[in-house]
Amino acid sequence: MQIKAVLFDIDGTLVDSNDLHVLAWEAAFEGIGARFDRQQVHDQIGKGTDMLVPTLLPDLDDAAVERLGDAHGAVFKARYLETVQPFPQARALLAHAKGLGQTVVLASSASKSEVEHYLDLLDARDLVAVTTSSDDVERTKPAPDIFATALARLAGVEPEQVIVVGDTPYDVEAAAGCGIRTVALRSGGFADDVLRAAGAVEIHDDVAALLAGYAGSVLGQ
Repeated sequence: MQIKAVLFDIDGTLVDSNDLHVLAWEAAFEGIGARFDRQQVHDQIGKGTDMLVPTLLPDLDDAAVERLGDAHGAVFKARYLETVQPFPQARALLAHAKGLGQTVVLASSASKSEVEHYLDLLDARDLVAVTTSSDDVERTKPAPDIFATALARLAGVEPEQVIVVGDTPYDVEAAAGCGIRTVALRSGGFADDVLRAAGAVEIHDDVAALLAGYAGSVLGQ
């Protein structure tokens, strides 16, 4: 079946930001005297605050979780956001998909302001038809809400006509909750076995590798 729309995650997929988010979360946690092994934090990247914090600090109430999320966002914006760079060929991949007549969507657990920043960083406003962010949903990945919201904005497109491109198992799980397949990228730092166990149908090194192999991937159907 022809693929009519591609839902792209952003952090770790189109832009090289996962390790910077780890540093921002470490600073936020240190603010309340909590410390974790860096890999523990990385393993949660891809989730929004509502999912990430309770996994690591399950005894916090909702207000404390929200405060930590605000602290993370403040640190990330102040120290790291302006240093984030797109992965090579990220914009070219979006342009290629659009050139094939596929609707290009950015669907991220990041805040709306960060998504807007990345639209400009990628010079992709003329390529992207729809965006969704954590501001649009009650629950972030791995809950399906981010992708379900995007799908609802794609009139006449069925889940089997959509592919998600992401870098974390939480992208894969969220997409599966909507009946959507996921092409996973290694650029976010997650192991192949983790991505496969989550249900990824393909794994590529990064956006450049996916672009080079586009015709032979499920995206080229």
